[in-house]
Amino acid sequence: MDPSPGEDRPESPEGALGRVERLILPHLDAAYNLVRWLARSEQDAADIVHEAFLRAVRYADSFEGGNARGWWLAIVRTTYLSWVAKTKGVRSPLSLEEVTKSGDDGLPADSGRNPEELAHWSQCASMMTELVEALPPGFREVVLLREMEELSYREIADLLQVPVGTVMSRLARAREMLRRAWAARQRG
Repeated sequence: MDPSPGEDRPESPEGALGRVERLILPHLDAAYNLVRWLARSEQDAADIVHEAFLRAVRYADSFEGGNARGWWLAIVRTTYLSWVAKTKGVRSPLSLEEVTKSGDDGLPADSGRNPEELAHWSQCASMMTELVEALPPGFREVVLLREMEELSYREIADLLQVPVGTVMSRLARAREMLRRAWAARQRG
């Protein structure tokens, strides 16, 4: 006997897949970029996002509405943390070439800049990439979520399951670490 239209029934695997696709596909690049920075490997990032997608399908019924991006990035982050635990923190380095080959080189739009200016901006982008990669994981994660993924403090706090004040503190400390490292590189 079929349940009545208003009665809850388990979602079919096909229905869960379609629902998850609608929820996370708009945020797939954000998830991949986050994990690529954290895992420092394009191949590992692809594997982790794939595993996270499978988890999202498996737990599609846990999404209760609201911020789909936050829900998806939380699954991705948990999957990444599980991966780190399995691999015992062994990570391959991410080269600047891997970071920039996606087409977004982080350089300002060329509005008639001369080659010296473009070389300067390229050097600055390269140095900033190195400095962000050198941050301790907890600080790097907050910087990436705020500055690259443009999440609000509240969204980051929800994602990391910490108070907003902790997010603000980590972000301030990370920015200070970056400022000091930048100044040290400029001097030396």
